[in-house]
Amino acid sequence: MHKQYSSVSPTEDCVKTQNGPKKYRYIRKEGSCNVVFRHVPEEWLLFVTDIFTTLVEIRWRVMFLIFALSYILSWLFFGILYWVIALAHGDMKKHTNDICVYEVRSFTAAFLFSLETQTTIGYGFRGMSENCMTAIIVVTVQDVISCFIDTFVIGIVVAKMASARKRAQTVGFSNCAVINLRDGYLCLSWRVGDFRRNHLVEGTAHAHIVRSVAHATGNTDVIFEDLVIQQRDIVLVTPTTIVHRIEPSSPLYKMSLVDLRKADFELVVSFTYTDDSTGMLHQTRTSYTPNEILWGQLFQEMIRVSRRHYRVDYILFNHTTKVHVPEVSTEEYEHKKQLRPCPQHSPRSYPLPSAGSQQQNHQENLLKPPMVTVELVNDTHPEPTCSTSQADNQHQDTPTLPNDLTSQDI
Repeated sequence: MHKQYSSVSPTEDCVKTQNGPKKYRYIRKEGSCNVVFRHVPEEWLLFVTDIFTTLVEIRWRVMFLIFALSYILSWLFFGILYWVIALAHGDMKKHTNDICVYEVRSFTAAFLFSLETQTTIGYGFRGMSENCMTAIIVVTVQDVISCFIDTFVIGIVVAKMASARKRAQTVGFSNCAVINLRDGYLCLSWRVGDFRRNHLVEGTAHAHIVRSVAHATGNTDVIFEDLVIQQRDIVLVTPTTIVHRIEPSSPLYKMSLVDLRKADFELVVSFTYTDDSTGMLHQTRTSYTPNEILWGQLFQEMIRVSRRHYRVDYILFNHTTKVHVPEVSTEEYEHKKQLRPCPQHSPRSYPLPSAGSQQQNHQENLLKPPMVTVELVNDTHPEPTCSTSQADNQHQDTPTLPNDLTSQDI
């Protein structure tokens, strides 16, 4: 990687360059949006109106504090009411059976009676009598309110534990994206994998190029450009490499390696899916900056086939190997490939293909689905292991280049 760019860890929110200013991400690596809202009209009213969603989205410690205060304040409120009723009825001075609440002759006793009533403890010392209708009504109201509080607390805790954000953390993207040759075309690719064993249904991949354009007036526009993905619908049983072919309609078509290092954009990728266990819709997101897009790299194969099952080695999930790729833009690469002289054959060697057969073969290559290369191993023998550098030199096949591309283009 060029010296101008420094490496970015998966937890950093900004990219630092030596010749450029600090650039903050639009989407963080873990998928959260790096956006702060200011001066929202009636913000508190909006949060209170949708109180259920507000409590689901807040932190656990804040939620526990709110629920603890709701119980304590309700006990305190009804304890004050029982204390006022006892004072008004004269239970503090009476020692006969004509009282409103038994064994309530102080505020502490009234608070304990409120706690025992709402939690249905019932120690047997304090209780209601039929002499005071007001206290009976207050006890009934407290019981109904306690049922509402319990239901609300249980619902919030269950919804928070089953939140889609927690499930999205078990689906991850590779730390970097790569550009290499696939079937003679320059392609941008990245990996996505599910770290749980249960399958996902109806998975769909999306990718966008996000640019922020600052005008002389001080306004900033955020521009989104969609990237066409070859295989958008994915059944994520094993880790999958998502491929975007750099075509004339792609924003990266006229971008070479030098232009990529100078570019100012952010590649935002997402994977939307449905969990078959809960039936809930989830989405996992991440972003790649230009210095996280590795030119001339290829993801190492991590799927092996044995006689009984497929083996997935997640140690190789983020490992890449270096391959020979021209450092020119796709536009220039396609132009030089068209100018390449066709090999001459004698009339007796091979017949020249017709235009119809060439067009048919081209359409078949476009409709061909991406292939997954696997390695057949035996269960009785240990799996071969090698380092990344050895894999680069011995076990990786490098794509062939056109004859007219010189070493200066690579």
